[in-house]
Amino acid sequence: MIQNLCVFCGSSTGNPPIYAEIARSLGEYLLEKEITLVYGGANVGLMGILADTMLAGGGRVIGVMPKSLVEREVAHASLTGMHIVDGMQERKALMSDLSDAFIALPGAYGTLDELFEVLTWNQLGIINKPVGVLNTAGFYDFLTSMLDHAVTQKFLRPEHRYMLHVDSDHIRLIEKLDTYRPVIAEKWIERLKEGKI
Repeated sequence: MIQNLCVFCGSSTGNPPIYAEIARSLGEYLLEKEITLVYGGANVGLMGILADTMLAGGGRVIGVMPKSLVEREVAHASLTGMHIVDGMQERKALMSDLSDAFIALPGAYGTLDELFEVLTWNQLGIINKPVGVLNTAGFYDFLTSMLDHAVTQKFLRPEHRYMLHVDSDHIRLIEKLDTYRPVIAEKWIERLKEGKI
């Protein structure tokens, strides 16, 4: 059962407004289920909306932020807890340690970096925690198509492709993550083809 959910998302609210709406809806659902939010610790964009929604309802919100971003005054001042770390790698590692599962809302480079880091750690067996993307308004359609292409081109095993759960509904997505079982599969496609494993 998920008790601590890490959410990766943009420091912008994006456009159209549905992205902000889904951040609020996710926050309200986490409140209802008494799930603690772990996130990047910012007070701006989708991150700020998600955190503010949960805090307004009395939820637990844990931020993890590098010193360099705190110094730029984007740190949320009212969180349940805030971990200040030295850099981005330490941030991602601590967010992973604090969380049972991960969801990515719409975002850009930072969101994708965090998403692919935890997917890679799962692929390598460093962690065994469920990962999903909330595909609001088809935001992640091109990403999932790219991953499907990587499978057809023999760069990604199908078992690893489907470690990433995708849904446009936050309730269904969290239910999928709650019932996730780790994928046991060899990463190295070439060694499999050559019969070395």
